[in-house]
Amino acid sequence: MTKTPTDQALFEAAEAVRARAYAPYSRFTVGAAILADDGKIYAGCNVENAAYPVGNCAEPSAIAAMLAGGGKRIKRIYVTGPGTMPVTPCGGCRQRIREFADLDVEVISHGVEGEPLVCTLEQLLPHSFGPEYLPK
Repeated sequence: MTKTPTDQALFEAAEAVRARAYAPYSRFTVGAAILADDGKIYAGCNVENAAYPVGNCAEPSAIAAMLAGGGKRIKRIYVTGPGTMPVTPCGGCRQRIREFADLDVEVISHGVEGEPLVCTLEQLLPHSFGPEYLPK
């Protein structure tokens, strides 16, 4: 994959925040960077907790930063982690991304010692349930 300037900026933001991840138990640090509809990049990292279920993944941390900063929709998201295999969002994070992104949004998953995987959200979460199914 040849990185566009936008992808390079997203990669750098994800890696910068991944360096600040709090992962003393798994030692598996993850960073996520979102290009939002306001043109800004928002980043988040995973935050573990001794009571395992109450930790945060990087993707919802980045989504929270986006919302706090004024962005409303995800236009592109880049996820980084260790190793050679692409670090894809977990199932719960895929659903969280779905809440704020269209199905054609590209999700770049990158184990930084390997090659990035580029998929649309629809490819990562086929037949998904989204906000449009609920009455307004």
